[in-house]
Amino acid sequence: MEHHLKKLREMRKSKGLGYWGSRILSQLEYGLKLSEVKDHQFDGLLSKVIDFVYGEFGKEGAITRSTCEKAEEMLAELSQEAKRFKIICAAHSHIDMNWIWRWDETVMVTLDTFRTVLNLMKEYPDFTFSQSQASVYKILEDYAPEMLEEVRSRVKGGRWEVTASTWVEADKNMPNGESMARHILYTKRYLSRLLDIDPEVLNLDFEPDTFGHNQNVPEILRSGGVKYYYHCRGYEGPYLYKWVAPSGNYIIAYREPFWYNAEIRPDMVLYVPQFCTQHNLDTMLKVYGVGDHGGGPTRRDLERIIDMNTWPVFPQIRFGTFAEFYRLVERIADELPEVKGERNFIFTGCYTSQSRIKMANRISEAALNEAEMFNVFSSFCAGYRYDNRAFESAWRNVLFNQFHDIIPGSGTIDTREYAMGLFQNTMAIANSRRSLSLQAIAAQIDTSRFIVSEEDDKDSVSEGAGAGFGAEQFKVTQSERGRGKTRVFHVFNPAPVERDEAAEIVVWDWLGDVDKIVFRDAQGNKVEHQVLDKGFNSYWGHHYMRVLIKARVPACGYNTYILTEDDEIETALPFPRDPRIEGIDQFVLENDHIRVVFSSRDAAIVSLVDKATGEEFIKGSPAGIFRLIEEDPSKGMTSWVVGRHMNVIDLTRDVKIKKVTYGAGNVRQSIAYECSFRDSSLKVTISLDYNSPMLRYDVQCDWHEVGKPGISVPQLSFYMPLGYECSCYKYDIPFGTIEREGMDRDVPANSWALGVRKQPGGKSVMLITDTKYGFRCVDNSMSITLIRSSYDPDPYPEFGVHKFSFAVCLVDNASNRELIQRAYNFNHPLSVISSSVHGGSLPASGSFMSLEEGDVALSAVKMAEEQGKAKRVVVRGYEAEGKAAKAVLRLWKQPVQAYYVDLNECRIDNGLSVSIDGACVSFEVQPYSVASICVEFEE
Repeated sequence: MEHHLKKLREMRKSKGLGYWGSRILSQLEYGLKLSEVKDHQFDGLLSKVIDFVYGEFGKEGAITRSTCEKAEEMLAELSQEAKRFKIICAAHSHIDMNWIWRWDETVMVTLDTFRTVLNLMKEYPDFTFSQSQASVYKILEDYAPEMLEEVRSRVKGGRWEVTASTWVEADKNMPNGESMARHILYTKRYLSRLLDIDPEVLNLDFEPDTFGHNQNVPEILRSGGVKYYYHCRGYEGPYLYKWVAPSGNYIIAYREPFWYNAEIRPDMVLYVPQFCTQHNLDTMLKVYGVGDHGGGPTRRDLERIIDMNTWPVFPQIRFGTFAEFYRLVERIADELPEVKGERNFIFTGCYTSQSRIKMANRISEAALNEAEMFNVFSSFCAGYRYDNRAFESAWRNVLFNQFHDIIPGSGTIDTREYAMGLFQNTMAIANSRRSLSLQAIAAQIDTSRFIVSEEDDKDSVSEGAGAGFGAEQFKVTQSERGRGKTRVFHVFNPAPVERDEAAEIVVWDWLGDVDKIVFRDAQGNKVEHQVLDKGFNSYWGHHYMRVLIKARVPACGYNTYILTEDDEIETALPFPRDPRIEGIDQFVLENDHIRVVFSSRDAAIVSLVDKATGEEFIKGSPAGIFRLIEEDPSKGMTSWVVGRHMNVIDLTRDVKIKKVTYGAGNVRQSIAYECSFRDSSLKVTISLDYNSPMLRYDVQCDWHEVGKPGISVPQLSFYMPLGYECSCYKYDIPFGTIEREGMDRDVPANSWALGVRKQPGGKSVMLITDTKYGFRCVDNSMSITLIRSSYDPDPYPEFGVHKFSFAVCLVDNASNRELIQRAYNFNHPLSVISSSVHGGSLPASGSFMSLEEGDVALSAVKMAEEQGKAKRVVVRGYEAEGKAAKAVLRLWKQPVQAYYVDLNECRIDNGLSVSIDGACVSFEVQPYSVASICVEFEE
């Protein structure tokens, strides 16, 4: 056949091939592919027809209509076999949310595209169209309600397929598990009501351009009633497969063989015989439509589908939907190969690019987690209204920014500005709901017994001081509610376990003797404290000081601490501070857990000792250092691609290091250093608190490095070589963890990485971040990619001042839940509310909810979207150890009923048990799975 294939190729090259030439050559080429899967039984016939067409082509210099029709007559016996195969042509339009343009352009891209589709539907009665993303339907609702009515009509008529089960086509590596759950919850609720459709039909997660997919995607989707997956990137295995999560839940995944932006062409049929035969199907899917900037199917596409379906030696080609194709695949589901693990990696620069957007995502997720939880507690215990509508609005902002070109940082300044505007709106909702909920609870705490003495405080100016203070750092605001020398503070803990750690208290306009400050707990016991500031700081007409206390706060609860002045404290007379001797510069941070020694030359860690075992974790290489890396930009797409590390420069020159002087006490000890490099500078404070195995790095980087084509992409990273051999590296991912081998490439994590020891025994090093997602762990070392100055499509994505924190921690690697909890605590510090002396119904210390037992990590406590006669609370958790667990939650009051729900908050029977014993609720969680329970309380 090679001789005949050569003839076909020769004719294909003819410039004047025309419609009839293309038609018959396409049928011959398809016939050959058909013959291949039929043991070449049609080769003889095809050879004869090729010779005929080639001869006519040689005579006339073209393939005429008569030649084509004659050849089709010769192939007539092949027609029935050819038509046994079918192609479903599913039209769509890939509409990027604000990729390299503004929001207003996204709106018009959507409306213009939909107008085109609706117009074509009027002319082509069989034409169908499929569209993903709840966000584009929200555009219709907000900006073109008349067009929405047309779309709703086409949906009802079965010609407009809604392929959205997520708010946008989202990234699947950086959003946390709860975000992924909210995509499903809010999308199904919104679209089912907006378009009057059954939420059950929203069972496809359409992710054509998403840059990688975490291994728990199947578990999360199935928990939300989503059975099918469509993707292009992140995998090069089978086109059709069962993607199985560690839990055992699976979805049917289709990896696009062509590309998601495509046109209808005759050569698309050449893949059909092999694909269908391989998968025991008679139908293949063809996805088509102009995309990225919208557009959708063209008239030419529709005409070609109609025309090519009439070609006698061609598959049956028709308009159709994704749902039709997946229904066919369901019939052969048992024959599909099973694939496990994550579908990564692609575009690893996206774990770091446009770091401000990533900061916004992490902080929004954390703030909403706390705001919902404490709003639940405040609604029960203080009568403060829970605002589902406000929370959904905030979550929609977060979910929109998780679009696969926004949170990955592959956009422009217009992309970033809109994203950061949404972030401000999100935080306005989240922080107000969080702060007001805590204030409502504080107002119900009985503090009447904490009056020490009557003070003449009519001239006090402290009440109301600090308005808005803390919001800049995305914290609960620290407005003062007390006056005089006796102040009352409530410290709140959002974690489901008790915490014993430092809490920072801001004291406003306090006129007492700082040296005589005393803090006491609710039982009157003295609590150790440490003044952080040398003096008082000015803030909008008031002044404040910051004080750390050793706080012990119940799980998902609060404790009360009282500040006063103790006249019985005798302050020592100070001796002159003139220097008497000159000491050696030593920079050591030490507590009961670890002892850390820093180089006096460059602030690198030269020793890190676990005091429990005496093990040294630093061996040889300088550790805990920042590096300026120059990436090779030759691959282009610099916001997407981390280039080869050409030059690695340790930022260990001209370092100015000092000890940080705090007040008396051992709550915290710190060192600080500064260094400049090129046009940028670093200011770093490293702190070690009591009762903590964690070195905290608070960093301010004034970044002025600019990537340049043909030269380099500058990158800032933090590098931590380990003093032990690693078997692999562990990371947190949505609703779980994953172990990966060492790789000299950036990989994603939700917030942390850990070097797993090859030899058991001893502790491991864990890096925890507050706003970063990209890690590089290889050769017994770990690093965090902090900032990257990519130059396309945004030439200046990172210019300016960056503030971020991370921690180096020694931990036991026995429990994934404990690792997850440690990272949660780092990203959710204790919050403090100033209060006053008043009566109330709540005790001075209390817990609203605690995890009494079970290796289950909690991801949400929220009011159910639908309320009935009983007040309904949804609690969600996940198992990360790979063992069946029984979780026991102690709640603030006895519920009347508890049962399992899915991510859509619909009651389900999964064969597992939920029981109530007084105020405790017990529920089972299968290995590596997500569990949501609904707990009902009497009004």
